[in-house]
Amino acid sequence: MLNILKLEFVALEISGNNYLSWTLDAKTHLEAKSLGETIIDGNKTSFQEKAKAVAFHRHHLHEDLTWEYLTVEDTLELWKNIQERFDHLKFVLLSKTRYKWVPLRLRDHKTVNEYNSALFSHHLLA
Repeated sequence: MLNILKLEFVALEISGNNYLSWTLDAKTHLEAKSLGETIIDGNKTSFQEKAKAVAFHRHHLHEDLTWEYLTVEDTLELWKNIQERFDHLKFVLLSKTRYKWVPLRLRDHKTVNEYNSALFSHHLLA
């Protein structure tokens, strides 16, 4: 399935490596589209709003994930399925990042820019 429409943000990878940023982006964009309620338990959103939200989610999933969740028609159910699958990565990634932050000190770098670069480098967060 080819995504021919422009993505508003990066699609969720099959590995879930970008789950944390994808979740934040998805929530923010749903809110901006007045569809934020669709991923809240007990919501009273219309069928049309739910359909829009499901279409939005599917558009921002890796192709294999789209196929895997093809039969899920409710956006809250889709959101919970994705959460169940990838939410554990929060603890893994955050623990790894905290571990790498512990020895990082400003005085070990020549400039604040160098420190900032090390702080936000791909190596630190990867």
